[in-house]
Amino acid sequence: MTAIDPEIGAESAPATKLQVTHLNAYFGDLHVIRDITLGVPAEKVTAIIGPSGCGKSTFLRCLNRMHEHVPGARAKGEVLLDGVDVYHPSVNPVRLRRRVGMVFQKPNPFPTMSIRDNVLAGHRLNGTHIDAPGELVEHCLRQVALWDEVKDRLDQPGIALSSGQQQRLCIARVLAVEPDVVLLDEPCSALDPIATAHIEELIEELKDRYTLLLVTHNLQQAARVSDYMAFFYMGNLVEFDRTDVIFTNPKESRTEDYVTGKFG
Repeated sequence: MTAIDPEIGAESAPATKLQVTHLNAYFGDLHVIRDITLGVPAEKVTAIIGPSGCGKSTFLRCLNRMHEHVPGARAKGEVLLDGVDVYHPSVNPVRLRRRVGMVFQKPNPFPTMSIRDNVLAGHRLNGTHIDAPGELVEHCLRQVALWDEVKDRLDQPGIALSSGQQQRLCIARVLAVEPDVVLLDEPCSALDPIATAHIEELIEELKDRYTLLLVTHNLQQAARVSDYMAFFYMGNLVEFDRTDVIFTNPKESRTEDYVTGKFG
């Protein structure tokens, strides 16, 4: 399967940031990702959709090698980030995760750290020097539209914030290490509608600077924020195309059945 549908046209097709080729993933003997080949467009939002248990989150975790942290889990295949295979023995997984950051389903600020220290945590855990930490904190919190809400209480614990604010703080923590790719694993599933709207606005703003992959069970959200969409079913990639094409003219009947609510 090609990264961009041929009907889109070569002139308008964006560059590919991540090229996944024949990716398979396992939990012990359970084969959960089956021979996925997919090109992820650069500086766009790609939504990964599909019913529960179809392998969406596992696929995401394979892209920054989080999958291998699960006992008995393994992956094989090729994942190229700007042409470099992230599974090559020479690639340091910790450094990889600085380039391919991840935001999880539930907000997870470090509970013993202040708002300020949560933003800086990635640098401090990796032992990297920061010339102007105060400026970095302000810049990242402004990026996630949180600065004005917390600028007078940066020394308070991150967990003192609301759930929506915590999730934006976690995104700021990812952005602080200047990633190329941001993986978002159902980042709004634990949030109320107002907080969800803030995250969706943020996703729209970030795609001008980052490549984003969004796992979501919410088709309306996928329609609102994504440029491209990949439909997964039972560990297989059924279809990949522009979001508008997936919703209005899908090529696969299973895709049409899913987006029209016949199953899921």
